[in-house]
Formats: sequence, structure tokens, C-alpha cells
Amino acid sequence: MTGGTPSAGRYRGPEYRRLLAAARRSLERTGGDLAGRISVAQPDDAERKAIIGITGVHQSAGTKRLTVQLADLDAAMRRATGHGLEAVLAAVGGTLRDRPAETASLTAARATLIATAEASPLNESCHWYRSWLADVRRDGTLTRLARQGDEVVLGQAIGVLEYLAAPPAQPAQPARPAPIALPALAAQVTGDTKSLNHGTTLATLILRALALRASVSRPASAAERRDLWDLSGVIVDDLASRVLVLGVEAQGAGLAEWLTDAARYGTPFQVTLHQLATHPIRLRHRKVFVCENPAVLRRACEELGAACPPLLCTEGYPSTAFHRLARIAMEAGGELWYHGDFDWPGVAIAADIIDRHGARAWRMNASDYVSGAGATGSYVALSGDPAGTPWDPELGETMRRTGRAVYEETVTDQLLADLAECASGQPD
Repeated sequence: MTGGTPSAGRYRGPEYRRLLAAARRSLERTGGDLAGRISVAQPDDAERKAIIGITGVHQSAGTKRLTVQLADLDAAMRRATGHGLEAVLAAVGGTLRDRPAETASLTAARATLIATAEASPLNESCHWYRSWLADVRRDGTLTRLARQGDEVVLGQAIGVLEYLAAPPAQPAQPARPAPIALPALAAQVTGDTKSLNHGTTLATLILRALALRASVSRPASAAERRDLWDLSGVIVDDLASRVLVLGVEAQGAGLAEWLTDAARYGTPFQVTLHQLATHPIRLRHRKVFVCENPAVLRRACEELGAACPPLLCTEGYPSTAFHRLARIAMEAGGELWYHGDFDWPGVAIAADIIDRHGARAWRMNASDYVSGAGATGSYVALSGDPAGTPWDPELGETMRRTGRAVYEETVTDQLLADLAECASGQPD
């Protein structure tokens, strides 16, 4: 705007409001082009007289629509104020937007983001990366980043993904980089230890890509986020994530020695994710049992002690530490045998562990459920949404039909009998 601020007081009245709003929309849409025209529908008498004053053309009362050439409106503004239409509109309602210029700028910024992403070596070597890029282009994420001026975020996301996606030994397998703490990774790539905290745009972008890389759904809970980071070699909270074990012997130094000593004395042992990440171990066992409730492991400690075969306890929803130890067991050729509660959350956990680790159901079939339900005097109704039981579809149907929960603690006698039989007849 030149020549100072116009005195636009006369144009602030309600009789000019709709006319000037239409003029603003037109100029913003066209980048200031005065070649068009605007109109006011169903004008009241004050609006009709205001427009007659601008155009000098009489319009009879009751006219349904009054039309004004923008050039005429601009000329009227110059005669009245010494300033053009754009300057008066800015004085009345603030600076006008130049939408064509904004669109061109946004298009250019988006093209720069796409070029940056496509320049990554991951674009050539990783199908999951190309799928991620296609997703964020398709759903408007790249456009939002460009509009908000967050172009640097995409570059940082690509930097993290390149760090985590060192070429694997086998193309079909995810890379297994050396574990790194989440704050350390954030500082290394962005210089800010908190940039990968949950809820940041950067963390959300990266987790979307890592989910595609691991062929899993986008994480919807804190536990799923931790597990996905861990699967990618990033440790979120390596001290809080733990797994309770009994009778687990291992090869290696540090943690392996502590586990072996604890097994020798029949002592339960809490293994942290930090220990698993910093002390490489190899398990010695062919068969590893898993329970959900620590009460089962506590009784195994009391009644079997050092004779108890290897037993892991998820203590409810499995932790990242549990999944890490389960993978170690499977990679060594072991078998996981899982038992949990016969309620909907319990069978959902069972389904996840069976699917994720190739575990086997341990007394988790329909007949086991019926036996447990018949042996308990108390009655707890099933609640929540039914979960699938793909290892035994009959189990899910029987649970829906029976409608009662059977918790692990009530069938511990049978579980301990299995553990004792394994210890005496199937030594590892």
C-alpha cells in the first residue's frame, strides 16, 4: 500500500459490508485483477443507495441483484479517498491475500518436498519407503507440511529412516541396527532430544513408515509404539520395560550369567529391556513356557523351584522386553508355549503372541476352557468385545456361548503339572 493509509471511515458502514466482502473475495481469488464484476443479492435500501452512489446509475427499489464493475468501484474509491480499492479493503478489513501466489508457492514447496524424499537412496531400495511416500502425498500430509512451513521435518524424518534402515543381510528381513535410545537418536539427527517424543509431527511420520516396514498396523497405543520402535532398534524406555522369568538359562556374559545363576537357585528374575539391549544372550532351551499372571510363576517358584522349566510371564499385556526375549528364544530354535486368561483381552493377547512369535497354545483350546469353567465355583461374566481365536475357532464360539471368564489362577494346578512333567520327562 502506498501513499499512506486511506481514510475509509465512510466505507465501514453496514451498507458497504457485503459489497466490500464480495470485492475482497474476488481480488484475493484473482490476485488483484480489476477486470471482473461483483454483485449483491437482495440488497436492502441502504445497500441500493450506496451502490447507486458508487456507480452513478439509478437502480429502482426492489431490484433483486445489483452488479458493480470492480474497475468502477476502484475508481470511486480513488475519487473519494485518493486510494484504490485494494488499499481501502486493507484499511477496512486487513491485508488481502494473493491466493494465486499462495497456490504457486505451495505447489513449489510441495514439489521441493517430493524431490527431497525421492532423492533418498531408500526410494530406490525399499518398497515400504515408496509406499510411505505415496501415502503422505495422497492424504495431504506433504501439503500440510509445505503450508505450515515444516519442510525441515520431512528431511529429519528421512534422516531417521535412513539411519534405521541400514541394508539387511536378506532383503525380505527388516534391518536390525544396533539399539539406540530414542533421545540419543533424536539428538543425533535433529539436535533436539525431545523431537521424537510421542505426539510430534516428526515421530508420527516416522512411525507410519516403520509400520509399513514391519508390515504391521500403525501403532494406536503406547505399548504398540514402544514395540514398533524396539523392532526398529530404538529403545524408548529400557528400564521401565521388563519381563519376569523363572528357570531361564542363557549363554553369554553379564545378563546371561545372572539368568543362569537365578535359574540354578530357582529364583524369579526381572529382565529389563536395557539389559537385553546391552548384554547379548543366547537361550539354551528347546521349549519355553509363557504365562500371563505372575501368580502362576510364583507358585511354580514355590513348588518346582530350580526344577521349573523356563517360564516367562507377561504380567498382563506383553512388554517390549517380553517381545525382545521371545524373539531371542525363537531365533535360537526354541518353541514358545503360551497360556493366558480365558477372557476377551486374554485371548487377544494369546492371538498376538501366537501370530507374532509362532507360539503354540498351551492348554488354550475349547476343551481346556470348558474344563476350567466347570471346575470353578465362582462366576465372572465375559465383558468387552469378543476377540478371535484363530488357533482354535471353536474356543471363541464356546466362550461366546458360555459367557463366563476363566482366569489363569484358577487352573494353575494343571499348568504346574505340565511344567513338572516337562521338567522330569523333557529336559532341555
